[in-house]
Amino acid sequence: MPSRGRLQLIFLAVGVLFFLPGLGAVHLFDWDEINFAEIAREMVITGNWGQPQIDFLPFHEKPPLFMWMQALSMTMFGVGEFAARLPNALCGILTLWVLYRIGDQLRGKVFGMLWALAYFGSILPHLYFRSGIIDPWFNLFIFLGLHALVTLVQCDPHRPSGTLNARSDGRAALVGLFLGLAVLTKGPVGVLIPVLVLTTYWAMGRFQPVLKWRRIAIIAFATLLTAGSWALVDLLRHGPDFIVGFFWRQVAMLSSEDAGHGGFFGYHFVVLLIGCFPASVFALQELLRPTREDTSDQNDHRRWMVILFWVVLLLFSVVKTKIVHYSSLCYFPLTYLAAVRLEHIWKKQEGYGWTRFLLGVLGTVIALLFIVVPFVGINIDVIKPLFAKDPFALANLDADVHWSGIEAMAGVLLLAALAVAHWLHGRAQFRQSIVAIFGGTALFITTALYFFINRIEGYSQRAAIEFFEEQQGETCYVITKNYKSYAQLFYTRKEPVTDPRAHDEEWLLYGDIGRPVYVVCKITSADDVGSIRTLTEIQRKNGFVFFKRDP
Repeated sequence: MPSRGRLQLIFLAVGVLFFLPGLGAVHLFDWDEINFAEIAREMVITGNWGQPQIDFLPFHEKPPLFMWMQALSMTMFGVGEFAARLPNALCGILTLWVLYRIGDQLRGKVFGMLWALAYFGSILPHLYFRSGIIDPWFNLFIFLGLHALVTLVQCDPHRPSGTLNARSDGRAALVGLFLGLAVLTKGPVGVLIPVLVLTTYWAMGRFQPVLKWRRIAIIAFATLLTAGSWALVDLLRHGPDFIVGFFWRQVAMLSSEDAGHGGFFGYHFVVLLIGCFPASVFALQELLRPTREDTSDQNDHRRWMVILFWVVLLLFSVVKTKIVHYSSLCYFPLTYLAAVRLEHIWKKQEGYGWTRFLLGVLGTVIALLFIVVPFVGINIDVIKPLFAKDPFALANLDADVHWSGIEAMAGVLLLAALAVAHWLHGRAQFRQSIVAIFGGTALFITTALYFFINRIEGYSQRAAIEFFEEQQGETCYVITKNYKSYAQLFYTRKEPVTDPRAHDEEWLLYGDIGRPVYVVCKITSADDVGSIRTLTEIQRKNGFVFFKRDP
């Protein structure tokens, strides 16, 4: 096996090789990718980095740290998809290195290697590092804060004195720093989750003290200092608007199926089982039949990871708004549990057990899906009756998206990886089998992105995006009607608003305007929008209808 230093370099190189190429190959997706990228773009062109804005109005749904990263990237590389997604690619490279380092410290370099491999070679954990959403950095900050907290609680007596060790106040400050950064990324849930995890751990220990009050005070102070570095300035400059707006946004997400993103209670269980394949299969085995640990510290750390997993999973199962990435913090404990099982297989040279069957079934279903879809795309009329009651989706299917059948190679690649892993397992080459299944899945993800993501975007939004791009440089107003989007802001490269009436839809539709107004709606509301006497329909394409009002 390579040395520790070489393994770190390998994971850094793998991260660069897999996460950086192709970041700008496809348009950003509405909402979450375009939303944050637009805030970052407005920071760059206005020079106002202190207050997040969308459409040049205050934005109260998220703190600004991630948008600062994107704005810095845009300052260096220009406004575009590559710059918007680059922060998460860098987060992916850093995460692989962090997992190896922490895993090595906890259980040795084999475990560190397997933990990083499990994360890298699972579908959603890998995919998110190629996106422009906020969660990868948020999750990493919480994980680093929790790791520092666990180290603090364990009070490892073997750490040398005089270093930043488990007994030092510096470790407590480090906990607060990371949790404060999490709060600056996505809000107080960055503290809520660690508090719930610590409280659960404390309760399971029969409420025996786990931290000195001094350390708790240091953590709280460091968290407040870090988060307050922006929040206090914003409060002094703009009053409580952000706090009030953010609070009511969280209430809406907790109490209602916000923006139509609802789902059943077990939604995130299914997302994690399928989305975190193949690590989820090994993690499930580890949850159902725990591996006996060698030391009490290892047992204790496993307990922390299990608590984190269930706290996040149950918390976002209760929340009524269901979105795939809400449970993404589970990726860390899930891949940890998978790595524990993989380490047992690696060191004991034992087979997978029943996991081998579940890997084969679930993996084959996923592979067949990616094999079948291209041929459905070639014969798109076959599935149109399924969407007869959804005119917008039906019109989406008319998009000029070309399928050749070669796209099925992504699914074939996953099937091949499963077959090779199965064959190696049958020859008792369990280590090689592990590398084959996770390495093969990583290649499958890359191939699937290459063949599928542009085509998916072609059906879902490209007609509207291309229309918005056509208006770049024209002195005009562009709005959407009866559906929410941020694409008209980012892809028209909207300039700062100088006339406050530009935010008044009534004025844009009926007022005394001095420039053209373009209005975009979905086909489901075309009759309603078309009845506005000032508008003239100019185009229909793939479920979107475009209108114009001349001055």
